Amino acid sequence: MVIGEIEVLRWLHILAMVYWLGGEWGVFQTSYNVVNPKLALDERRRHMETAYRIDILARTGIILLLPLGIHMGTLFGFVPWDRVWLIPMWIGFIAWLSLTWAAFLKRETDAGLLLTRIDESLRYVLIPALLLVGISSFLGYGPLAVGEGTLWYPAKIIVYGLMLVIGLGLRFIMRAWTVRFRRLAAGPDPREEAALKREIAIGRGLAYVYWIGIASVAFLGAVKPF
Repeated sequence: MVIGEIEVLRWLHILAMVYWLGGEWGVFQTSYNVVNPKLALDERRRHMETAYRIDILARTGIILLLPLGIHMGTLFGFVPWDRVWLIPMWIGFIAWLSLTWAAFLKRETDAGLLLTRIDESLRYVLIPALLLVGISSFLGYGPLAVGEGTLWYPAKIIVYGLMLVIGLGLRFIMRAWTVRFRRLAAGPDPREEAALKREIAIGRGLAYVYWIGIASVAFLGAVKPF
């Protein structure tokens, strides 16, 4: 048996999906203790630290899914560009992944918050671009070279783009945690506790939609229904 490029890419794509889904579940469960006011602040911060360490794997999976999918789409002929363009594409995504990890490593500092905001700002450009390309191609207007039997590819891009929107909302919540826990370190603050409770309620609602969307991305890639 010969293991080719596409098989390796497919394997990595599956791993990225597993880390994305599994990581989000881990953060969801850990969040119960992060916002529990009955626990000591130090214990809550330890749980927040655990949540961040789990979340960085999910973030890594999210980012890697896109270049892996684009790379496979190029090999399948869906992306009508020469393979040479894959080199700058991968360089760009590695730079984005490096930014995400730098924000994680500096997460308790002002520099980390700034890097997180830069990371988020990239999504403001990427999300509309993905939705535009996905919807346009699904309707038959390009730029992707797809048609009957391969429309699952732009559909997957559309759902992935929508999941980035939800993920952005969850990123806002986790970034707010860092700031709120700094304030709570100065002493009990009912307003901050109320804000944590409100934000986590929103986050949990988003998480349910997130899991359905992630499962849908996996379904489209595995089953290729249309």
